[in-house]
Amino acid sequence: MIEKLRGAARTKALGGLKHWKKAKGRDAITNEYRFKDFNEAFGFMSRVAIKAEKIDHHPEWSNVYNQVQVTLTTHDAGGVSQRDIDLAKFIDGIAGRKAAAELAKIERNKVGKK
Repeated sequence: MIEKLRGAARTKALGGLKHWKKAKGRDAITNEYRFKDFNEAFGFMSRVAIKAEKIDHHPEWSNVYNQVQVTLTTHDAGGVSQRDIDLAKFIDGIAGRKAAAELAKIERNKVGKK
């Protein structure tokens, strides 16, 4: 059985993820990606779906045009496990610098408006 990450192991694992945040009200991590257009976003989701099937670990997600929101948790473990960390790293790897740059720009704009 997959074990939920706890303590120092959890802190270390989460520390290696950029832009992932704790989901509100539950033991999960979440991230948002923005792409040039719907086609690019859908291609990203397709690549994640293929990996998810191979490892039998599936994200919770939603897509609106060029935006994809991803939430990861391991239901069998009752929270975040190493499976979520590994999938998050894979997702970040295929999202590429372009999606990360778009997200960073949006985050800066949010901070500037407060």
